[in-house]
Amino acid sequence: MSTHETKQAKRTVKLGSTGPEVFPLGLGCMGMSGMYGKTDDAESIRTIQAAIERGVTLIDTGDFYGMGHNEMLVGRAIEGRRDKVQLSVKFGALRGPDGSFNGNDTRPIAVKNFIAYSLKRLGVEAIDIYRPARLDPSVPIEDTIGAIADLVKAGYVRHIGLSEVGVETIRRAHKVHPIVDLQIEYSIASRGPEAGIFPVLAELGISATLYGVFSRGLLTGSKPTEAGDWRAHQPRFAGENGAKNEDSVNALQRFAHERGMTPGQVALAWVLARQPALVPVVGAKTRAQLDDVLGALARPLSKDDLVALESVVKISGDRYDPAQMKHLDSERR
Repeated sequence: MSTHETKQAKRTVKLGSTGPEVFPLGLGCMGMSGMYGKTDDAESIRTIQAAIERGVTLIDTGDFYGMGHNEMLVGRAIEGRRDKVQLSVKFGALRGPDGSFNGNDTRPIAVKNFIAYSLKRLGVEAIDIYRPARLDPSVPIEDTIGAIADLVKAGYVRHIGLSEVGVETIRRAHKVHPIVDLQIEYSIASRGPEAGIFPVLAELGISATLYGVFSRGLLTGSKPTEAGDWRAHQPRFAGENGAKNEDSVNALQRFAHERGMTPGQVALAWVLARQPALVPVVGAKTRAQLDDVLGALARPLSKDDLVALESVVKISGDRYDPAQMKHLDSERR
């Protein structure tokens, strides 16, 4: 690790006005449970442990990633290291035995049921940040946050977060209990939160953890090739959009090559430069990928770099298919 990277590694970012101090990058573990093709549990565990050794503190998972597989994996990886990490857990998504997604359930009684299983799978007594994965349209957000607030009082949860919700829901939730961060997709390909969501977060003293920094591998040149890789049906990878986006990806690769960086480092450095007070969550599945993304901390982009990059990277297509976009509270205007 270079001297500059060491200095960066010592820096922390506070999640909201009431949340914990965390390393400036988080590790997202969803990809370790088969969402993007084959995985290797042993390598996944080594990757999580290597991240912790390198100073990463925020580990992000969901109880529905691999139908509990991801939480059990994280639990094995952090055994004996619990005091070095903050666990961010999403809940509420309903899965079928065939892997299907069957809506969301954030009723208070369901919240308490979900966390009971998460605590067991993770092997911990408390979860640092607990959040509904999506808004449940049949349950007022006040009821869901109130139930998590009860878990805070009982000592099972330390902080409350949100995921993929819009400004009205953020305000309503924050009135019930302080929210430390909103998890939202953000990258050079997905800049929607800049217009309305980020200003409201700043006003309320709420941070954000930013996922999709690589636009599910699109920006790094990754393509869905294996059965089970759900990206094959997503708008940015398929059809006319997929063909158009190859030009932007090639331009980003040239930009990276000219600066002695990898495409992943450029995509991450862009987010760090645009939102220095927020925390990107990167989905490294291997130690090699982890080394790559951590290298971005030592290679900040200048304002001129940002302008140059944004002039050549123009991504076509929505971030999810139409049915999913319709149900995203964060996309409501």
